[in-house]
Amino acid sequence: EPGPITRPGLRDKPLDVATGAGAEAAADNVEAVRGAEVIVLAVPHAAVAGIAKEIADLVGDAVVVDSTNPLNDTYTGLTTEGVSAAEELQGLLPAAHVVKAFNTVFAGRHADPAEDGTPLDAFIAGDDAAAKTVVAGFAGSLGYRPIDVGGLRMARALEEMAFLNISLNANNGLPWQSAWKLVGPTEAVR
Repeated sequence: EPGPITRPGLRDKPLDVATGAGAEAAADNVEAVRGAEVIVLAVPHAAVAGIAKEIADLVGDAVVVDSTNPLNDTYTGLTTEGVSAAEELQGLLPAAHVVKAFNTVFAGRHADPAEDGTPLDAFIAGDDAAAKTVVAGFAGSLGYRPIDVGGLRMARALEEMAFLNISLNANNGLPWQSAWKLVGPTEAVR
């Protein structure tokens, strides 16, 4: 059975990147979301329920992007069963427009989301078309090829895809740079 998955130096990376981009950290989660139209949850999944409780009064109908993956403590499965973490988050923030995105791509790929010049895919699931359009625009501005995979129920598949990618890297000594890509004819037939 595999041991815990570790990535040396990963905890310092977000602060280094934010500082390098001229960003400033908010004092707390409430300050971070005050007045925001789009909120991206890029935290360990275990923190999501607590953060949702903290920000619930301020979120309103904002777009909330869930980029988390509900891995169990041993990294051998997910903590959810029959429902996605994104669907659970929607239940905690019922007025918000929760969209699942960015969870199938390793954090180290976000700065340059391409492979050999081809944009990585940002799979997007959500029940609100306008919210998905906002997230697709954001993903595109970062260099991704946005792909709408359907309603929030499809977040279940995205979370399983992420778990599979994590497992493949951990169990095979891969360099944590792999990503999923939809290939073949991808233009709509009219």
